[in-house]
Amino acid sequence: MKLDHLYQPYSSVRNTIFAKNGMVATSQPLAAQAGLSILRKGGNAIDAAIATAAALTVVEPTSNGIGGDAFALVWTNGKLHGLNGSGPAPKSISIDDIKARGHEKMPTYGVIPITVPGAPAAWVELSKKFGKLPLQDVLQPAIRYAEDGYPLTPILGKNWMATYKRFKEIFKGEEYQPWFDTFAPNGNAPLIGDIWRSPGHAATLQSIAETDGESFYRGELAEKIADYIQKYDGFLSKEDLADFKAEWVEPISTHYRGYDVWEIPPNGQGLVALMALNIARGFDFTEKETVETYHKQIEAMKLAFTDGKAFITDQRHMKLTTEHLLSEEYARTRRELIEDMALVPDPYKPPSGGTVYLAAADGEGNMVSFIQSNYMGFGSGIVIPGTGIALQNRGHDFSLDPEHSNALQPGKKTYHTIIPGFLTKDNQAVGPFGVMGGYMQPQGHFQVVMNTVDFHLNPQAALDAPRWQWIEGKKIVVEANFPNHLVQALIRLGHQIEIAPDTGGFGRGQIIWRNPETGVLMGGTESRTDGSIAAW
Repeated sequence: MKLDHLYQPYSSVRNTIFAKNGMVATSQPLAAQAGLSILRKGGNAIDAAIATAAALTVVEPTSNGIGGDAFALVWTNGKLHGLNGSGPAPKSISIDDIKARGHEKMPTYGVIPITVPGAPAAWVELSKKFGKLPLQDVLQPAIRYAEDGYPLTPILGKNWMATYKRFKEIFKGEEYQPWFDTFAPNGNAPLIGDIWRSPGHAATLQSIAETDGESFYRGELAEKIADYIQKYDGFLSKEDLADFKAEWVEPISTHYRGYDVWEIPPNGQGLVALMALNIARGFDFTEKETVETYHKQIEAMKLAFTDGKAFITDQRHMKLTTEHLLSEEYARTRRELIEDMALVPDPYKPPSGGTVYLAAADGEGNMVSFIQSNYMGFGSGIVIPGTGIALQNRGHDFSLDPEHSNALQPGKKTYHTIIPGFLTKDNQAVGPFGVMGGYMQPQGHFQVVMNTVDFHLNPQAALDAPRWQWIEGKKIVVEANFPNHLVQALIRLGHQIEIAPDTGGFGRGQIIWRNPETGVLMGGTESRTDGSIAAW
């Protein structure tokens, strides 16, 4: 299997990193170093991924936490494995209950949108199935960061302060005070370069490590979580936590110009990226920077995303199968709608009948694509006192329309934004990739794959290329460095283009490719955040 075209020296903001023995790419340098330290101690890529993920809950709490969800794609021994670590809605919740409390849609913050946290269970499952080192060893770097503290990096500090100012305005109830006690301990958010510590966070991680997660789901931590939620009339219970287990799933894929692109099946939105690639596969893209290329990319994503929002939910409740949405029949039907002018798509009529991402690899060929999130930054705003556990608000994505595919139901998993990606060729691993950031994620996957496969960009160049994002209707937002002549040409095709003032909404990606002949690893990291690659 030749991958020479992936090694071409394109100019980019940063240099692509090469290494042989191991590599970790993520959005925080300290977390990448945590993963590398585990590799150096004899751990494999799976151990390194867990260590990095746990560290990210400490060193990037603006994007994820112990109380969030996680997904993983793991390549080991010549096979790709999928792990769904997303938690369901509480068993006691219902649409009628929410509406009886005066809500016409699911609240964004507070105790109501909290679903079962899946991240700790995902760490445990990965460690038990594929890890080499004990979980207690693997979580030690994260525990040390929480105990000893660390200095805030620039993007982290900026996001932390912005969230603090927003939360100070909107959070008035006493149930939110532990958030301020934990993340603004001196009456203000820590500044860039300030040291932040979280002893409660360290104790929680230590408890998870010592009990293989039992304390979080069936022990002391579970009691603290459930009791606090119940105190403020929430739905999550000890029974909900005790019944949860991360689920091993079969990854889904599509074949795109000689490569297989892999995602986690629904309830995740990775299916959207595959659907868009299937639509795009029917076109020939000879050049990247042309109006025809961008127009067809945007239209393909627009159609796929419209259908994803209409149909994706907990796989047990989907009205259309994943197989049909990945079929050539579906792709052809949607592709035929793409013409010379921008369209406003309606959802497909079937025939009758907010995250952290990391990539890790070791010298033995193991590779991991891992993503976890609290959603919308810090999540629900609910922190369990003294524990550092910031709980997610993933239930916000449920619909209160009983007829909608993603309608709220007890024990159901909602449409999920966080998605890890993986690339293979000729049944061999090329490597993990991901672009975190809410509804930008499948759009980022789509653009990164096309940058790699169609336009032969190396990992760093594929990430640094200007991005676009479909919002709704004909509205497209582009980065400030997007070529102006192409903006003007797209406007003439009916697209409503807005230029974003900063890069905050365009996702943050990581890539590691592996040369199967030499074992050499090649990584790119996100220039839009404090991205870092640790390698040896």
